[in-house]
Amino acid sequence: MAMRAMRPALLCASLVLAGCVQTTNVTQGSTEVPVRTAAEIAGDADRRAAVRLELAAGYFSRGQFDTALEELRLALAAKPDLGAAFNLRGLVYAAMGEEREADDSFARALALNPRDADAMHNRGWFNCQRGRYDEADRLFEQALALPQYRDQARTLAAQGLCHARAGKLELAEQKLQRAFEFDPTNPNTAYNLAEVLYRRNDLERARFYIRRINDNDSLSNAQTLWLATKIEQRAGNRLGVELFGRQLRARFPQSAQALSYERGRFDD
Repeated sequence: MAMRAMRPALLCASLVLAGCVQTTNVTQGSTEVPVRTAAEIAGDADRRAAVRLELAAGYFSRGQFDTALEELRLALAAKPDLGAAFNLRGLVYAAMGEEREADDSFARALALNPRDADAMHNRGWFNCQRGRYDEADRLFEQALALPQYRDQARTLAAQGLCHARAGKLELAEQKLQRAFEFDPTNPNTAYNLAEVLYRRNDLERARFYIRRINDNDSLSNAQTLWLATKIEQRAGNRLGVELFGRQLRARFPQSAQALSYERGRFDD
């Protein structure tokens, strides 16, 4: 049996010299097969992982959680230290109600990258939804303290909503006001700020923020019209109550808010 011949390759003067990279071609019969470097192999793994991660994000956004988890498994098989994959896996498990797996995934993401503000935000909101308000606030503050973090409006809004859930309305107003200043076009921030101001009986300011939404039919909904109705009812403005109540019944007649209006249950 003929032995395979190897074409002579240049040798490094010393094996420890970094930067001495040589690609060797192995001859099999008349065909040359290039030997790939470690950097090339790692680059391929990174690309495969990135593609799988993007697919997983798409499946997650469409509610196809099992498929998203499979894509994440493949992404981590290609690149086991991909923190973004663990972060997204935490979101998927949280959406599925798998609390232990979600928390573990967020913890893995932060262990791999302790300065991952996105993972801090997601784990903070995960904790807030489960009533762990102090832990949530700590994570939000850590994310906001990072100098290069560019999504402060999102985290401030989540932190404000979390304070509102905890009954800390003054802190909630402060955080939501800052979030609004960063991004005054976000209807969710405007709505949550209006609701906090309503709960604090600051009705004129609550009117201002809810009006920004209700003046745009593409943004207003049963919730925003109902909050405007409750603000006017508390302010003693009967005409305002009737105005928003009519809109609520005309546009969203089957909604729970329209039913509450019909029954005069303004505290719902």
